[in-house]
Amino acid sequence: MDNAILEKVNVWLNGNYDNDTKEAIRKIQHENNEELAESFYRNLEFGTGGLRGIMGVGTNRMNKYTVGMATQGFANYLKKTYGDTEVKVVIGHDCRNNSRFFAETVANVFGANGIKVYLFEALRPTPELSFAIRYYNAQGGVVCTASHNPKEYNGYKAYWNDGGQLVPPHDKNVIKEVELIGSPEEVKWTGGEANITLIGKDMDDAYMQMVKGLSIFPEVIAKQHDLKIVYTPIHGTGITLVPEVLKRFGFTNVHIVEEQAVPDGNFPTVIYPNPEESEAMSMGMKKAKDLDADILLGTDPDSDRVGIAVKNKNGEWVLMNGNQTAVLAFAYMIEARKERGIATPRDMVIKTIVTTEMINNIARENGVPCYDVLTGFKWIAELIKEKEENENYIIGGEESFGLMIGNKIRDKDAVSAVALLCEMAAYQKDHGRTLYDKLIDLYVQYGFYLENLISITKKGMRGQEEIAEMMEGYRKNPPSAINGVAVEQLLDYQLQAGKNLKTGNEWKIDLPKSNVLQFVLEDGSKISARPSGTEPKIKFYFSVNTTLENKNGFDQKLIELQQKIQGIIKGLNLN
Repeated sequence: MDNAILEKVNVWLNGNYDNDTKEAIRKIQHENNEELAESFYRNLEFGTGGLRGIMGVGTNRMNKYTVGMATQGFANYLKKTYGDTEVKVVIGHDCRNNSRFFAETVANVFGANGIKVYLFEALRPTPELSFAIRYYNAQGGVVCTASHNPKEYNGYKAYWNDGGQLVPPHDKNVIKEVELIGSPEEVKWTGGEANITLIGKDMDDAYMQMVKGLSIFPEVIAKQHDLKIVYTPIHGTGITLVPEVLKRFGFTNVHIVEEQAVPDGNFPTVIYPNPEESEAMSMGMKKAKDLDADILLGTDPDSDRVGIAVKNKNGEWVLMNGNQTAVLAFAYMIEARKERGIATPRDMVIKTIVTTEMINNIARENGVPCYDVLTGFKWIAELIKEKEENENYIIGGEESFGLMIGNKIRDKDAVSAVALLCEMAAYQKDHGRTLYDKLIDLYVQYGFYLENLISITKKGMRGQEEIAEMMEGYRKNPPSAINGVAVEQLLDYQLQAGKNLKTGNEWKIDLPKSNVLQFVLEDGSKISARPSGTEPKIKFYFSVNTTLENKNGFDQKLIELQQKIQGIIKGLNLN
């Protein structure tokens, strides 16, 4: 084993670490040298969004010490930034194993540093944390969650005073402070318990009142109150608020998937607790079919992602992808506000660069500015902050099953999304249609866009290097054609540069640097390559489009677009 790794192991075995930790290290040392190397070969990186990793002992794992040291660095930065001003933070957590322990650890460290802490009394959806930061005028916050990752993972998302996750310059500055913490001896672990206040029901009520205020057509819900809704929290935090929010909206016919209703960090009924995965939604699909429901909805463990299923025009249940859900939500918020008479000339919407261009078409045709930002809701939050004096944000979203409706929170929110999607279903039912019917109508009106995503996982020490090599290869030798269609534009967000490969014309991309490449083909197809910021994956996003003259041509055009995506995947040797 590498000497540098052995040195780190010995520091933990001989240092001021608890006996249970030392025993666990000795056990791994005896049984599995490879796992020992993985646990210590690097320090778990405090990235621009915080920490995320496998739970266990070691410098490259989520544990009391890595969480405590990160919190000490964050606390130091908050105190340096705000000086003599009282600093307040809000702490929340999800259903994952150790999440409560990590949240209490974070609260104790902040409290010991003289910081006022509002700690949720039990698990809550992540979006409620974002709302609470703004509610208390706090300077920061932390939620302990690994979102939709497998059960072995946990994480630590850091937030700033607007309720959004850290963005420049704070993200890099916090990272610097965290990196300065060299050992647990530098962490203030105890002594500030009096600075911690538990929060719960009152905050729930304030948050749910905000969500209720997002409803555009409550009278339609009153007419369609018995809309048959099936909901699964997939063992996560959604169970704490989603059923009550639906009740407050006026829905009276809500069915919970009982097998997935109890919060459980082992996620016993799924492999990945992610509503993007059909397997995670399969129990809900069965219940929806058995009940002949109108809509199925599922949320991930920390309730910031939402997946939905509806019946297609043949009465078959289908899962919507994140782009389709976003298209429906954006169209509703733009069109319904117009119909209601509450749209303003200042309205604007925001999406990410890998989310369907169909949203841009919808916004443009309705005279609403649509801005593109980098992947991640922190960039949506940052743009709202930049523009809120002059423009009125109504909705933002990204293809990975995330929506943020209204400007009272600054992170994706599946709780409000579930409620509004059900309102949308009720509105369409009141007009004799389903959400699927509405989606096809939108394709006819604004263009038929179809998207797909492939994730390639590269685990371990070598994995990150392989992903970097793939990106470098595309950067240095971009394809001139894909699937027989010429590449017209190369967009390199790392270099902040765009280039027309036909004319040689170049331009600057006015967004922060990000390791993303996009190839735009002559026929309007777009392929994006992006290493994940939270998982050992590289993601490839595919978007193709055509015109749809009428509903009757939908099936044939769908097949054509699916074949085009498969051709692109084959052309890039990704299958």
